[in-house]
Amino acid sequence: MKLKGRTALITGASNGIGNAIARRLAADGANIAVVDLVNAEAAAAELAKTGVKTIGIRADVSSEADTAAAVEKTIAALGGVDILVNNAAMTAPPRPFEEIPIAEWRRMLDTNIIGPNLLCRAVSPYMRKQKYGRIINVASDTVHLGVPYMLHYVSSKGALIAFTRALAREFGKDGVNVNAIAPGFTLSERIAKQKDRVEFFRREQLKALAIQRDEFPEDLAGIASFLASEDCAFMTGQTIVVDGGYAMV
Repeated sequence: MKLKGRTALITGASNGIGNAIARRLAADGANIAVVDLVNAEAAAAELAKTGVKTIGIRADVSSEADTAAAVEKTIAALGGVDILVNNAAMTAPPRPFEEIPIAEWRRMLDTNIIGPNLLCRAVSPYMRKQKYGRIINVASDTVHLGVPYMLHYVSSKGALIAFTRALAREFGKDGVNVNAIAPGFTLSERIAKQKDRVEFFRREQLKALAIQRDEFPEDLAGIASFLASEDCAFMTGQTIVVDGGYAMV
């Protein structure tokens, strides 16, 4: 119960990677705020069965009003925010960069980089005041691999890694650690339904992994638990790649 007494706000936590992280941090004793556009309350209710306090909050992370309200609701219901996991993200079908609509670029950036910025801004006064915080940004190994046909997604995740490094320097004196996780192609519930993508990965890319099996959301939970805890007290500004050894950096 290494996180007993702590509160974690996790975006995109009703399913997939975010839910796996929420379940692990709850098992570690943390109270959990599930922030998502769908099924937030149901996911929070399921987590409450583990004995921790929870709240489900419907919010669009690209909205300044929604993110500010999510933080305020978390503090009111659970007493604070010690851990922020910026997991919510937008993806899109692969296509040549010339064919990506500019409107889709803007939605991607609003969700994948502006969203984490808004959440960090919202928790900043509370974490600075208490001189403690753990911020975990979920990036992607595509940044290190130069994956084609996903230019706006890869660019947004590259920006998130740069954001992590720069914010770590701003927050360091306040006892707030900022790190990132870079998953590989993760077989979440949503991705598993995209049969063509899954078959392509297994046929063309799986053999390039050092650990040659599918990656699941639970594979990210352990590193998130580490980054949320006192175990990483002297670690900040880092990106940890968790992809079975596909990208080794």
